[in-house]
Amino acid sequence: MENEKKLESFVLVHNIAKRHNVGTLARSATAFGVSEMILVGRRDFNAFGSHGSTSHVRFRHFHSLADAKTFLKERDCDICGVEITENAVAVNEHPFKRSTAFLLGNEGTGLSAKECEICDFFVYIPQYGCGTASLNVTVAASIVLHQFGVWAGYSERTREGNKFIVAERPCKQAKKNYCMETSESVAEERRLKKENLSNGFFEDTGKEESPSNLLDTLFDD
Repeated sequence: MENEKKLESFVLVHNIAKRHNVGTLARSATAFGVSEMILVGRRDFNAFGSHGSTSHVRFRHFHSLADAKTFLKERDCDICGVEITENAVAVNEHPFKRSTAFLLGNEGTGLSAKECEICDFFVYIPQYGCGTASLNVTVAASIVLHQFGVWAGYSERTREGNKFIVAERPCKQAKKNYCMETSESVAEERRLKKENLSNGFFEDTGKEESPSNLLDTLFDD
């Protein structure tokens, strides 16, 4: 397959209920060559399960799905919903055309109608056993990201013994487990927070508590 520019993959994190899943998603993202993890709504994350991989993948934050969609479309990137919908295609059929961002559903409810609206197409993961109705979100992410990497022709990492060689950590976060932004974006987040304190950092709704004074601690020097 010939491509004038490198095909990129992204992971779009919006409505993940269990924040520690973000760390495990980051580990899979680094293993399968993801360019960026895009957090929508809440900017802090739990790195549990990442095994240090959060230093090897870039994080980007947006306040809304619409903003994230605009960013991806400017990069000629499709948005793929990982969900069993009526028109979903089996991921092993590789229905990809260009760089792709993968949006995975909430662990309990799947993709919402609002999330489905921004997707260009959908894939599902075929199952062959009868013991479960769905996969853990981090397992599902690993499978679809691996399939995209195969289709995109990513080069396999070098191995040494029974492990893959880990590169030096290129990314530095100003604060551990926190997705940085510009001062303008921070000001906008503060404004939104004041308008609706009850919603914390979530664009939609969520029962998790937002981190106390997290912005002030980071930016008030």
